[in-house]
Amino acid sequence: MQRPVLNGTPRLLPHMVLSRRTAAIAAAAILLIAAAVVYARARGADAADGSASDDGNNPPVASSGSFATDMPIPVQGSAAVRETLVLSVTAAGQAEAWQRTMITAQVGGQVAGVGVRENDAVAAGRTLLAVNPDEFRLALEEAQAALRTAQAAYAEATILDDRIMDEATRRERDRVVRARTGVDAAEVRVRRAQLDLSRARIAAPFAGRVASIKVVPGQWVRPGDELMTIVALDPIRVEVQVLESEVGFLTAGRSARVTFAAFPGESFSGQVRTVNPLVESGTRTARVTILLANPQGRILPGMYARVALDAQRFPDRVLVPRSALLERDRRPMLFVYEGDERSGLAKWRYVTPGLGNDRLVEILTDADTDSVRPGEVVLTDGHYTLIHDARVVLREEG
Repeated sequence: MQRPVLNGTPRLLPHMVLSRRTAAIAAAAILLIAAAVVYARARGADAADGSASDDGNNPPVASSGSFATDMPIPVQGSAAVRETLVLSVTAAGQAEAWQRTMITAQVGGQVAGVGVRENDAVAAGRTLLAVNPDEFRLALEEAQAALRTAQAAYAEATILDDRIMDEATRRERDRVVRARTGVDAAEVRVRRAQLDLSRARIAAPFAGRVASIKVVPGQWVRPGDELMTIVALDPIRVEVQVLESEVGFLTAGRSARVTFAAFPGESFSGQVRTVNPLVESGTRTARVTILLANPQGRILPGMYARVALDAQRFPDRVLVPRSALLERDRRPMLFVYEGDERSGLAKWRYVTPGLGNDRLVEILTDADTDSVRPGEVVLTDGHYTLIHDARVVLREEG
């Protein structure tokens, strides 16, 4: 095909310009593909050289998530120890007041005053509430007056009894005259009136805190009416139900760690107070009571609790924190720190774990794995992505 000519110069048609541009793009793509192939072959050769240099005696490397760097990686560590491993029994329960009593009215009358408010701390013997005592004072005065009348009649009837020489006869006559003149009955009425007057004042039976006040000044009460509750919160007890298969490991005096939903992240120390020897047939559990110090009254009756009770004890075991254990290639392992106080290396070790609780794990001696010596520092934080011989620096917790 003959090209058009403009002023003596050949002119390119539009479809011919497009073909040249397409050819240029295709050539550039071919060059890029060739460069990629060369780069991939070079990488493969490097990898093959690296594999060939591995004699099989080097420690394993980390998984794809691990990394190495020339900069020391901050980590935390803890020394392995040789101690007694304590296995715990866990159970749920709730806090209960160590002592709790409902204060009731012992005499009827109008409430003259309530001397406390809810949550007030009270000492044993402090006045909590008073019923109007006027009626009881009058009753006491009447009883005392009746007693004086009876005593006068008695004195008149026995004015000459000192002449009776026989002691037995004189005692018998005294008994008869006291009954006839009403002295005995009058003395009983006086004591009754004194008791009623004393019961108009209601005192705390023991030291504790006031709860659930149910009356107000001016209210009329009858004997037996509920007035308020007194609870002793220090110490406080926690009751839990423990399975019959586990209760045999528990004895009074064993330690307990208690956590409450109301105080997340906080743990309280206590002691087993009692282990009920009866197993409930319906639940196959036995009640265990734990005592906790509660000087500030923070723990309140009814709070939900989780309890870990010290049960089985295994002495002379090499223990590391549970957080030190990792898993690589489906095998348990950990890192041991080697270096000075400033910086060092993380040494990879496959280990065989044994028994453990929620905090510590036993490291067993096994021919197929490494062990850990007491005093060696194992890494517990910041070690998840390390490789063998990674440079690390120990930092303090917090």
